[in-house]
Amino acid sequence: MIKLRNIHKTYPGAQPLHVLKGIDLEIGAGELVAIMGASGSGKSTLLNILGILDTYDEGEYLLDSKIVRDLTENEAADMRNHKIGFIFQSFNLIPFKNALENIALPLYYRGVPYAERMCRAAQYLERVGLSNWAHHLPSELSGGQKQRVAIARALVTEPAIILADEPTGALDSQTTEEVMQLLKEMNAEGRTMIIVTHEQAVADQCSRTINIKDGLIC
Repeated sequence: MIKLRNIHKTYPGAQPLHVLKGIDLEIGAGELVAIMGASGSGKSTLLNILGILDTYDEGEYLLDSKIVRDLTENEAADMRNHKIGFIFQSFNLIPFKNALENIALPLYYRGVPYAERMCRAAQYLERVGLSNWAHHLPSELSGGQKQRVAIARALVTEPAIILADEPTGALDSQTTEEVMQLLKEMNAEGRTMIIVTHEQAVADQCSRTINIKDGLIC
């Protein structure tokens, strides 16, 4: 599903920052993988490259056997929209849209008609146990509820890959366990799931842990 070969990334500046220094990585379809590393180790940069949110300077990235390189903004957006779902620590919900509207948003960018996208959004809202909160704004939801909405939004396009950046970082231990159970259920359906985390308890629930230090997998 994912193959990285000798990936390098440097951020320019008065003192260029060489963040990734030759990453080789393969992640198979249906894996549940944790990426761990200290702040500044390069794990978020790696996740951004996997999610086609950032580019790399050297090497090769194959996603589902297709080379990801020199994409236009529209090509990158189209590939993300059809293959990848994102879950963030800060939820990234639109504050003036209710839970149902937030979940339906990726379908809008796919051109799915209004009635169909709302129907599909409602199905995924039910899937994460929040049907009764469909018309509540994010400000009216708890942290755990916001993350469930974010998970439903990531899943509504039925992507093959879910990238989660510290998805439990803002949650208490009980809610963390509930969210991890939900993510594992989605992985059991065949989705490839990559979770960046600093929590060992989260990594322990994944099938494999990738440790990154100083821009290299160790």
